[in-house]
Amino acid sequence: MPEAIDLVSPFRLDGKVAIVTGASYGLGVLFAEILATAGADIVVTARSEDKLADTGRSIEEIGRRCLAVAGDVTSFSDCERVVECAMDRFGRVDILVNNAGWADDRLVRTEHCEPEMFAKMVNTDLIGLFYMTRAAAPAMLRGGGGSIVNLSSIFGNAGSENRTAGYFAAKGGVNQLTRLLACEWGDRNLCVNALAPNFFISEMTRSLLEDSGMADWMRSRTPMRRMGELPELVGPLLFLASDASSFVTGVVLNVDGGWSASGGYAQQPQPWDAWNGDMGVPVGPPSLA
Repeated sequence: MPEAIDLVSPFRLDGKVAIVTGASYGLGVLFAEILATAGADIVVTARSEDKLADTGRSIEEIGRRCLAVAGDVTSFSDCERVVECAMDRFGRVDILVNNAGWADDRLVRTEHCEPEMFAKMVNTDLIGLFYMTRAAAPAMLRGGGGSIVNLSSIFGNAGSENRTAGYFAAKGGVNQLTRLLACEWGDRNLCVNALAPNFFISEMTRSLLEDSGMADWMRSRTPMRRMGELPELVGPLLFLASDASSFVTGVVLNVDGGWSASGGYAQQPQPWDAWNGDMGVPVGPPSLA
């Protein structure tokens, strides 16, 4: 009789320590709770100390230890301090989830985008991600490896009508950085992968997305003709963070209902042009105005 296959243990994180950035709200809180439920102790960081305390309490209610360290990923010294605090408290770092990010949700046309807004997105979503990775990687490599999960986006995979230039540039950079680091650190058992989600519905965003018309637009663009639900991120995150993916590195995992496979433009007009007044009007010949 063949030996029984263990289908559960590879997904467990007992005895491991995970750092989650941007863990004061939204996906960062969800990711921290997923990892804690799988058995990890958690270090959460974000700029908002009060909201981090709330996240810490929710982790402790799950039965895991949690250390909250306020910091800004765009400051390398803050990133170093987060890792130092994690090492002082737990003595190891096994998992890093680079979740912190920011996007200009006005979705203005690029010819109207202020240069400082482009720079802010790249500084947070790409440079900040590198700073946190650079701060954590030496400790992870000395400890024998681990898993880094970068938060990318479907908008790092292709162009789209969403027109948030800095976000697209940053997430494309995240994908390439993920591949480079996977090649560089693979021989030392440090896996580097990325999640590339579509838009996901939460109780906080459901009304906004539906009322604005964005939900209908995204459904028209997605082969599965719906938006993601937050529980559908549990499996992909846990897979990349755990030993279940121990021979997987350099992968950008699309969790997008087929968006990245589809190509082409949606048939509906973009609702955000109506939000932005003059910044929703294309610059060009009068026929485009």
